Amino acid sequence: MAPGESGRGPGAGFFAAGAALAGLAVAAGAFGAHAIQDSITQAELATFDTGARYHMYHALALLVVGRLLSRRPNALLRASAWLFIAGIFLFSGSLYGLALTGEKALAYVTPVGGAAFLIGWGCLAVGSLLPPKP
Repeated sequence: MAPGESGRGPGAGFFAAGAALAGLAVAAGAFGAHAIQDSITQAELATFDTGARYHMYHALALLVVGRLLSRRPNALLRASAWLFIAGIFLFSGSLYGLALTGEKALAYVTPVGGAAFLIGWGCLAVGSLLPPKP
């Protein structure tokens, strides 16, 4: 085993993070559907739902990246994983905050998270094509 390796494989941590973040996305969706639907406007609820959907999409993408990293570890796949995590916090987090607090300044954070998602998908596309290291 190389120094710094845990024996779990290079993608295990990202796979676990994807699973945990997917669980949080389910919780956020349930919160939006049941706990707050009567206390915020329909537009705010739609904003919250968008955050929950993109949260889940990218948590699932993180599961895929975790598996790919176990088969062909490379810097671009690691970058895509970190970008998906950042995007979930910045994009979905800002939408959750905007819907729940009405704080309009959070809308300026959302595109940064969206850019993280986009760059993450690009890294995933290119990184998945790189040959595995011998």
